[in-house]
Amino acid sequence: MNVLCVVGSPRKNGNTDILMNSVIEGAVAAGGATELVRLTELDISPCVACGGCEKSGRCVIHDDMQELYGKLDRAERVIIGSPIYFYGVTAQTKGFIDRCQALWCRKYLLRKRVRRGVVRKGFFLSVAATRGDRIFEGASLTVRYGLDAMDFSYDGELLIRGADHRGVVRDMNGQLERARDFGMRIVG
Repeated sequence: MNVLCVVGSPRKNGNTDILMNSVIEGAVAAGGATELVRLTELDISPCVACGGCEKSGRCVIHDDMQELYGKLDRAERVIIGSPIYFYGVTAQTKGFIDRCQALWCRKYLLRKRVRRGVVRKGFFLSVAATRGDRIFEGASLTVRYGLDAMDFSYDGELLIRGADHRGVVRDMNGQLERARDFGMRIVG
């Protein structure tokens, strides 16, 4: 099973990276083939709302997102990881999702599905510094609808509150094991 892991955290080796690495361990242990993509290492321009994708289902901007479209098409599972910034995903994650407008056009305007007959599932991994009851709501909705545009069904999330310092998830009771189990479930 091909699992694409997309990390939108600008902080390398932070809590989102640590958790995603545990998710990857679980996915590999369950027999998955994983690929990690760090959005901060790519040149992805924002969507300019030009409408160029409406007739072809292809974005007219030529940057690193073009390669990501192919990776998304080949994936059977995708995990989007982002910390919470002001009740939403990071700018890098939102830019990536916005550029999936071309995929939305392909699916809904042109009625072209990626791979008929293949169950494609998407997941959300997020960590927040605070413990607010509604801290993940905005980000979860953004990811849910982004995954739909990418032609993945939303199949679950791993959300962790109260991780307010770099690397603290390593010391949070059971969170790395929980992330590993989440990775195993994604492939299973």
